Amino acid sequence: MQDKPTLTPQERALQCARFALDKKALDVKVMEIRRLTSIADYLVLATGRSDKQAQAIADSVKKGLKPYGKALDVEGLNEGNWIVIDYGDVIVHVFREELRGYYDLDELWAEAPLLEIPAEYLWEGKEGHGA
Repeated sequence: MQDKPTLTPQERALQCARFALDKKALDVKVMEIRRLTSIADYLVLATGRSDKQAQAIADSVKKGLKPYGKALDVEGLNEGNWIVIDYGDVIVHVFREELRGYYDLDELWAEAPLLEIPAEYLWEGKEGHGA
């Protein structure tokens, strides 16, 4: 049996952001919450313009991280309004635009430091570059 490659929690969080951005997620943030709570080390927040895009973003994250292990739990995928993917050390929240503003996890976790997402993962403002 071959061991799966491993990621640190920070690497996993950044890979989640990368795979969300691959599907043109908006306003992607990686928040380091380990000093604020014991629920996880990082939160990744992402927004889709529609339920279909939110589902595509969540699927991209799940498929992209599959080589490193399965998610512990996934909630909300069928509805596509607010999808939560729990990797234990990283929790990914994919929202439709109006729900992200309503639940405002950005403000709830405002004390959490933000990780810088590598420039090569970003798509906004890079016309002509794509998969």
